[in-house]
Amino acid sequence: MKNDISLWQIFLVFSKIGAFTIGGGYAMIPVIEDEMRRRDWIDREEIPDIVVLAQSAPGLLAVNMAIFAGYRIRGIKGSIAATVGAVLPSFIAILVIAMTYNAFKENAIVTRFFAGLRPVAIALILVPMVRMARKGCRVWWHWALMLATIVGICFFGISPIFILLAIIITAVLVLTSAEGRDK
Repeated sequence: MKNDISLWQIFLVFSKIGAFTIGGGYAMIPVIEDEMRRRDWIDREEIPDIVVLAQSAPGLLAVNMAIFAGYRIRGIKGSIAATVGAVLPSFIAILVIAMTYNAFKENAIVTRFFAGLRPVAIALILVPMVRMARKGCRVWWHWALMLATIVGICFFGISPIFILLAIIITAVLVLTSAEGRDK
């Protein structure tokens, strides 16, 4: 924990991240990584661990990332400051959009604006995925597993739940088999 970092600083940094990240939690990953490294709040090696923890916990990835990063920086109070900071801009934006949506939904400028945001949001989601693949896929079968998962979900409509269950069962079988040989 770094007690020299104020809760206000954490709140402001995560508010900036929350305000300028379009595309959800995955789009936030490179922004959080850059902000944390630039301020020397979290080491580069810790970011993948935070991402894995955030993905494995129930709830929104962006909120979970803020919780874990804030906790790493300043404990429970840091996680609260980071979470409120990350969520508040989106909450305000959605509230304003909800209150004014009917008045602007047919406006050509608004329609074009949101159409232009779609490819940017997709790119912001793809960047952390590619970075994670580069760091996480160290051997050929990691790449094969990743590609098989993508093909299974995108082209064959296999539920990610079934893929995860198959991987868990396979991992348990391989580990128990390896333990049996070691004895």
